[in-house]
Parts: sequence; C-alpha cells; structure tokens
Amino acid sequence: MPLEIERKFLVQGEYKHLAYHHSRIKQGYISSSNGRTVRVRIRGEKGYLTIKGPSNHAGLARYEFEKEIELADAEDLMRICEPGIIDKTRYLIRSGNHVFEVDEFYGENEGLVLAEVELSDENEAFDRPEFLGREVTGDRRFYNSHMRKNPYMLWKNDL
Repeated sequence: MPLEIERKFLVQGEYKHLAYHHSRIKQGYISSSNGRTVRVRIRGEKGYLTIKGPSNHAGLARYEFEKEIELADAEDLMRICEPGIIDKTRYLIRSGNHVFEVDEFYGENEGLVLAEVELSDENEAFDRPEFLGREVTGDRRFYNSHMRKNPYMLWKNDL
C-alpha cells in the first residue's frame, strides 16, 4: 500500500532563490470527509487524481494513491468539486538528500507559506534548511482540504 510520510513547517525568511523549479497548482476536492479526500489537481499542463486516507495518530503518515490524468479530464472534474479551490505556487528546494516542497498560497489563504518534506520513515533524519519555521505536522488547520473550507485569513491571527 502506498504510504505518504511527511512533515510540514511554516516558512520564515527567504526561500525562492533556493528553488530549482516552481509551478502553479490549482486543486479542488471532489470529496473531503472523515480525513479521507479525493482531490483533483492541475499542475502546469498536467492533471492528477489523488485519493488519500486518514492520517495516523501523529499526523505523519497516510495512504495515498495518485494517478496522472488528461488535462481536459482534470478541468472537467474541477467543475464538480466542492466549493473552495486551493491556488498556490510550489517551489522545489533541495536540502541534503531531500527535496522540500514550499507552497505559497493565494486567494483566501494569501500570506501562508508552508514547507513539506516527504520521508521514507517517520523517524528519518533530514537537513533542516534555514527557512523552516515552526513545525505544524498533524495540525489539521494546515491541511489543504481544511483550508479550502476554513481559509487561513479567518484564523491567521490565532497563531
């Protein structure tokens, strides 16, 4: 079973100059309940359909199935998504043996910048780049499926 293991952090300071690639991402959710999601993503000229299971108790790991689909199919599926589209630019930044995905959000999530690193094991060590701030792994407020319904602009002052 494919398992996604990742840690998530707020970003502080400069990071864009470290990126070796970036792309715009728009994603919607066909279904998002009980920690399970069916997501449609358009990244550049490609479409993706992703199914995720609920996170484990620590919020570090969850089942993930992702399949590339035709762009036209992704555009059609976006039309039937639940209200609230996530719009962001993703920057890829190497640090040691890992790649950090740094997401800069737009729209109602404007001002939020998050970094994620995927790991092969929950206890895997990684080099911590200087732009990483507070860890928010397992904090559901920072899940894209949650921010779609409860955008950052509504709770950012509570941090």
